[in-house]
Amino acid sequence: MRKFLNEIGRLRKDRSGNVAVIFTLALLPILSAVGVAVDYSRATQIRSKLQAAIDAASVGSVARKSPAFIAAGTMAGDGNIPAGVADARAIFDGNMSGEAGYTLNSVTPTVTKAGMLVTSTVTFSADVPTTFLGVMNKSKMTVTGSSTAVTKMPQYIDFYLLLDNSPSMGVGATPADVTKMVNNTSDKCAFACHDLNDNNNYYKKAKALGVTTRIDVLRTATQQLMDTAAATQTYSNQFRMAIYDFGASASTAGLRTLFALSSSLTSAKTAAGNIDLMTVKGQNENNDQDTQYTNLFPAMNSAITNPGTGASGSPLKYLFFVSDGVADEYNPSCLKPKSGNRCQSPINPALCTTIKNRGIKIAVLYTTYLDLPTNSWYNTWIKPFNAGPYDPASVNSEIAKKMAECASPGFYFEVTPTQGISEAMTVLFQRAISDARISS
Repeated sequence: MRKFLNEIGRLRKDRSGNVAVIFTLALLPILSAVGVAVDYSRATQIRSKLQAAIDAASVGSVARKSPAFIAAGTMAGDGNIPAGVADARAIFDGNMSGEAGYTLNSVTPTVTKAGMLVTSTVTFSADVPTTFLGVMNKSKMTVTGSSTAVTKMPQYIDFYLLLDNSPSMGVGATPADVTKMVNNTSDKCAFACHDLNDNNNYYKKAKALGVTTRIDVLRTATQQLMDTAAATQTYSNQFRMAIYDFGASASTAGLRTLFALSSSLTSAKTAAGNIDLMTVKGQNENNDQDTQYTNLFPAMNSAITNPGTGASGSPLKYLFFVSDGVADEYNPSCLKPKSGNRCQSPINPALCTTIKNRGIKIAVLYTTYLDLPTNSWYNTWIKPFNAGPYDPASVNSEIAKKMAECASPGFYFEVTPTQGISEAMTVLFQRAISDARISS
């Protein structure tokens, strides 16, 4: 810079020829160029601050928990969201508080809902006073900008829980529980049968021994699922729950509503506390045909209304099916050889296909049918198709294979003796939420 100024000084003092005249003529555009650069640089800096402020306003006004996001969840249709406009302006003003050097002409936020999308667009116009350009009759520079942010609303989902409470869910929850029951029953029985004809039934014995059965774990897991749903939802009525089981007793086996579809997750948790093992009145009541998939699934299909888009008033539909996967019913079309008219076989996946074809997702939690080597009934009827854990490359465990076929892609979970039903239900719930976001 000093060298540049010295050179100008030298030229200014030079009296030879036309140097002084040329210098005078060139000085004005040179100074104008310098002035333009200075004014432009200041205008650019101020515009950057204004742009950052409207970026924050557009993004913040459609963030989760924002007034616009909450208001959008209550809207039956599409339209403008005034609460979002006010919020966007407040965010802009907050970010530009204390900033000087400009005159704001306008800030225009527009926040709207269209389908499942909430969009915020914020524009601005401002004048930045000039210094050097004033000599050229340009006293200000106008700067403008625009910012748009889009967020996807969370999906409304109805969850229908179909929970197996048949006598087979009275088996111990872990191998240790099974062993304790076997060691403390005269006939080496692993099942905590809830026999109303026997005041000293194995159901009571399991309680006295502190044995945890599958139905106990399922009860707790379902209650915890309600807490998870309540903590996850953005809107108070975003998730609705319905709870069904296989019937209160062997004589009334069939789809039973424990809790009708409702957004009251607190009430659903209370109702889940009533999940318990099906009662029987002696052995062979109803021919022990207490797991009637052939009747349960058509009834469940009728109970679930058509799925919607996931918007408010048009929820998606998910069926959570929790079972050990073995049918015990009257079924002439039994997949496996049967004892008389009694069918004991893995679930028929075609029953699930009917529901899935309606656009309803099925999440299957298979509570692995544990090996019961001391039980003659198990050894005769179940063991032939329960040869081990599910392996997609083999057909060893037909129960697991059929349960996996029942599930929608990505929604099959097998609970091993070392895994928890509660954790599995939470995983499936989170998958459902993620799947709803991606699919819609």
